[in-house]
Amino acid sequence: MTIGTRYQAMFARLAARHEGAFVPFVVLGDPDPETSLELVRALARSGADALELGLPFSDPIADGPVIQAAATRALARGVTTADGWQIIAAIRREFPELPIGLLVYANLVLHQGAARFYGTAAASGADSVLVADVPLLEGDPLADMARSKGIAPIFIAPPNADEARLAAIGRQSAGYVYVTSRPGVTGADDQLHDDSSRLLRRLAELGSAPTLLGFGIATPEHVRNALSLGAAGAISGSAIVRHIERHPDGGAPLIEAVSTFVRTMKEATCR
Repeated sequence: MTIGTRYQAMFARLAARHEGAFVPFVVLGDPDPETSLELVRALARSGADALELGLPFSDPIADGPVIQAAATRALARGVTTADGWQIIAAIRREFPELPIGLLVYANLVLHQGAARFYGTAAASGADSVLVADVPLLEGDPLADMARSKGIAPIFIAPPNADEARLAAIGRQSAGYVYVTSRPGVTGADDQLHDDSSRLLRRLAELGSAPTLLGFGIATPEHVRNALSLGAAGAISGSAIVRHIERHPDGGAPLIEAVSTFVRTMKEATCR
């Protein structure tokens, strides 16, 4: 399969329907592997256009307290990277056309060796990998290895990116470009910052992969605002992970709460 094919098909399908993409994020293994699998399955069944999934890591420096706590919960239950691969493989078997992206940290990639990591990601059914703590200037070797294994490398376009950096991000990213709505770490906001319109417009002019706006996406209004700013879709993580905090026993109440949230956010993507 060509790199990013599932993303390309998704964005084309949504454009034909005049819809944006809604992409939920959770940490794999939170609160435990069995519940996590059911949770990810519920995300897909409730209308997610793609998935963004995290492998639990002890020092997720790009994430705020909500997602840090999710990683801590998973690690406390003994969740490993191997458990994450198993969940991804199960979801891929059930949803063969659904784009699946990973947001990870360099230590997880380098500990296994980049070739092995990206090879396992591809074999499990992942489409893309974003290494959150590797800057663009140091990302070429990992991006090249990702492509060699059939994985789309994803880079973050921050609000302060200058012209040269945006051009490089546009060249290197496949599948989509992750545009952050503000500096700092992940976390749900009350109001969505509108500073991203310049980045979104310029990336489109540069012919980059479609853009997904993240950091702070917590309400349907945020999704509508992201699309109005020019993004092809929106990524929401902390707002979903908070439902896990509120339902520590998991089960049907958690699945229903998350499913309702995803359906509501997806409805907001209809332009």
